[in-house]
Amino acid sequence: MAHHKSAKKRIRSNERKRLANKMAISRIKTSVKKVLSSQNREEAEKFYKEAVSLLDKNSDKGRIHKNTASRKKAQLTRYLNSLQTAEK
Repeated sequence: MAHHKSAKKRIRSNERKRLANKMAISRIKTSVKKVLSSQNREEAEKFYKEAVSLLDKNSDKGRIHKNTASRKKAQLTRYLNSLQTAEK
């Protein structure tokens, strides 16, 4: 257990940050799953914009690595393009 006042405050602030990071990563995963589970192109495009926005915002804040965000965006783009070619 922490003995100093600053160490106790650090424990509290770390817990708040941990929960915020956990919530943000959970939102990212959910939005990516929404895109990958949608069969309709219009619906997928709507979810795609939301997912890319979340990925960019969270990579800027350092919650996820920028290469991870790029990889996930590329995965979603490939899926979106596959929907386009399937409808033609």
